[in-house]
Amino acid sequence: MDDLSTLSPAILTVAPNGARKTKKDHPMLPITPAELADEADACLKEGAAMIHLHVRDDQDGHTLDVTKYRQAIAAIRDAVGDRIVIQATTEAVGIYSPEQQMDMVLELNPDATSLAIKELVPNGQEERAKAFFADVQALGILPQFILYSPEDLRRFEKLTADGIIPFNNPFLLFVLGRYTSGQQSDPRDLIPFLTDLSEGASWAVCAFGRLENAIAGAALSMGGHVRVGFENNMLLKSGETAGRNADLVGQARQLAEAIGRPVATAADLRKKFGN
Repeated sequence: MDDLSTLSPAILTVAPNGARKTKKDHPMLPITPAELADEADACLKEGAAMIHLHVRDDQDGHTLDVTKYRQAIAAIRDAVGDRIVIQATTEAVGIYSPEQQMDMVLELNPDATSLAIKELVPNGQEERAKAFFADVQALGILPQFILYSPEDLRRFEKLTADGIIPFNNPFLLFVLGRYTSGQQSDPRDLIPFLTDLSEGASWAVCAFGRLENAIAGAALSMGGHVRVGFENNMLLKSGETAGRNADLVGQARQLAEAIGRPVATAADLRKKFGN
């Protein structure tokens, strides 16, 4: 676990849209490349070092289409240059196979990618995943490993011990509330993840539901990092609906500042994870 006493910079990531929500959920949910670029700029100004990117097909449905990704990435780069790390999701949403998810990453070759162990490494497919992870490492793509439960964490650690996952300094994301009733999470949901976490591990949390900001505060106070945004929650700590994603990033920045942690830049993130 990161040592808070060193005041390690807090990495703030924004997840601005997700795979399922639409403008019916919020008129400021960014979908088009131009909207994603505008949101990336606004969130960067509030302290975000990384944007977790989902793109949509022509009917606003979830897609892993490489051309759609490249259009969105180009728009974000035009708006903010390299001052934000762009993380491409591989989320299957019940549509894509592990092979299709892996092929997308290798063809796109993004700055960073999020990889759900639960989806990408089904039992019996470890050797295929091992080759993929080796390719990701060779390309210099920054992976973040998505873990939905303590069981996922234990599986991740076994895959690492067995040499399937080769990264010496992996960045983990604990997802809270995805499979709970009403998709609501609580700060206490962090405890099972942290109990057996390897010493020195780098981790972040994202939380479904109205307690997102409280959970962000708990994570930051224990040396973790946070991901916030409309993918998981649209409410401010007051209970009011946020005007846009940048408002949620700003809340997280204020939490980090309140406990004396500087906010990481994209350059800090790349340096920490060797990309």
